[in-house]
Amino acid sequence: MPKKNQTLGEFIIENQADFPGSSGELSRLINSLRLAAKVVNHEVNKAGLVDIIGAYGETNIQGEDQQKLDVYANNKFIQTLTNREIVCGIASEENDDFIQIKGHKGDNQNKYVVLMDPLDGSSNIDVNVSVGTIFSIYKRITPVGTPVQLEDFLQPGHKQVAAGYIIYGTSTMLVYTTGHGVNGFTLNPALGSWYLSHPDMMFPEDGQIYSINEGNYVHFPQGVKDYIKWCQQEEGNRPYTSRYIGSMVSDIHRNMIKGGIFMYPKSSKASDGKLRLLYECNPMAFLTEQAGGKASDGFKRILDINPTELHQRVPFFCGSRKMVEKAEEFMAKAGTKDQAQSFSFSSK
Repeated sequence: MPKKNQTLGEFIIENQADFPGSSGELSRLINSLRLAAKVVNHEVNKAGLVDIIGAYGETNIQGEDQQKLDVYANNKFIQTLTNREIVCGIASEENDDFIQIKGHKGDNQNKYVVLMDPLDGSSNIDVNVSVGTIFSIYKRITPVGTPVQLEDFLQPGHKQVAAGYIIYGTSTMLVYTTGHGVNGFTLNPALGSWYLSHPDMMFPEDGQIYSINEGNYVHFPQGVKDYIKWCQQEEGNRPYTSRYIGSMVSDIHRNMIKGGIFMYPKSSKASDGKLRLLYECNPMAFLTEQAGGKASDGFKRILDINPTELHQRVPFFCGSRKMVEKAEEFMAKAGTKDQAQSFSFSSK
């Protein structure tokens, strides 16, 4: 049972026994991520005082404008993980391709790869809205000592050994799982230490918050439109409350604590969805399931999807189990209607 106010370092040491085959590597990896997070947090917190906000002037592989803090956070996490030589490969939402880390002897003996979104919601940084970092950790599948390959990164989400996020908000928190529940640690900026503030985090089974960008309503699939209308009806414990920050880490963090569903469906503007499977959806789905919630693409479990591309996009529904299941019901009903309608047109 986690002890409240325990430091993150103490917690990691106490739980090393959960990974008898890692020889302490996973613990050192989590330690490196917490160090990089403190450095990035320092820059985020002084964003209004120094020239670190605004566009960098380039676009990333996703075709999105990079913010200065995107580039800073990306470089800082890569630099920390590379210098400590605790991973054999890194993939980032901000980079076109994955990075092979050879080590100073030229043959990297480490077992783990890291995938990350270094600064989720960075378009909000200029207006002082919470942003976050998302990370995902896998054990490599190619032989140790050889250069990592694309297949080491293209693993289904259920193969993750750890995942988490850092939320830079009114307080800074690191929330992560190693497959043994979800725990949240809050940074004490005066001491530079992380303390266990949210042990055994769990999604309420049901909730009353739905989080989606309703400005795109006209572009949503019929099942999503029907579910939103159902959420707005006055019946039982409805209407639900609409809460959408536009930073996925912030929206899901709130819903995990209060109960709710986060939705980013495909649309007529993004036929495959917009969120990245490897950097955003898989780690958040792993956390969600470990916290008793559910995550899907509207029809099937996110963690069972076999990735085919490094920057693959998918629709994403995650949160309180009953809310996600209800949304899936509406998606299935609308899908059956669409199929029947399309069959009737083809028969004419």
